[in-house]
Amino acid sequence: MAWQGRAYRVPHDLMKALVINCTLKKSPEPSNTEALFRTVTEQLEREGVEVDVVRAVDLDIAPGVVSEAVHEGDDWPGVHEKLLAAEILVIASPTWLGQPSSVAKRVLERMEGLMSETDDDGRPVAYNRVAGVVVTGNEDGAHHVISEITGGLQDIGYTIPGQAWTYWNQGPGPGPSFLEGGSGHDWSRSTGRAMAANLLGVARALAARPLGAPPQ
Repeated sequence: MAWQGRAYRVPHDLMKALVINCTLKKSPEPSNTEALFRTVTEQLEREGVEVDVVRAVDLDIAPGVVSEAVHEGDDWPGVHEKLLAAEILVIASPTWLGQPSSVAKRVLERMEGLMSETDDDGRPVAYNRVAGVVVTGNEDGAHHVISEITGGLQDIGYTIPGQAWTYWNQGPGPGPSFLEGGSGHDWSRSTGRAMAANLLGVARALAARPLGAPPQ
C-alpha cells in the first residue's frame, strides 16, 4: 500500500514529536512512565519541538498489523495520522515480568502496517524519522525492554540514534515505583535530557540530508 506523502523536508523550527505512553493505567490515574518521559518532552519543548502525547490504553486499539481500522470504532487510524505527522517518536513503556507492557506490544503490532507504506519518492514512510524509548518499572529488565522496542522500530524503518533511551528501574526484586521514591532519579532525568538532544540532533540531520529510497 502506498501512502501519498510529501517529499521529506522540514524546517528545524517545525519539528514535531509524538510520545505513545504504553502504561496500563487509564487516565486520569497518575503514570510513573509519564513522569519520566516528561523529562524528555520538556527538553524537546525547550528546543521548540511541538509535542503530542497519546495514552494508548485510553483508546480502542484493535489487534492487527494494518493501519486501517480493523473494526468500527478502532482508534488506530488516528494514531497512524499522528505517527506520519511526527519526525520524532518516543515509545514509553513500563516493565512487567521483564517485558514491555502488553499495550506496547499492541502498538508495535499495529505499527507494522507502516512497513508497506511509501511516500511519493518510494521511501518507506518511517524513513527519516527518529525514535527512542523510555522505560520505568519497580523491577529490573529495562535493557531487555529497550532492545525489544528499538528492534521493532528499526525493522519498521525508524532511525535509532545513539543513547536514545532513558529508564528507571528499582533494581532486583519488587520495590517502590518511580513516583513513590527510590534512588537514581537524577541519573534517569539527565539521561532523558541527553536522549532528547540526541533525537533532535539526528532528526535535524535527516531533515537536512534525508535518506533516499532503497536501491532496487
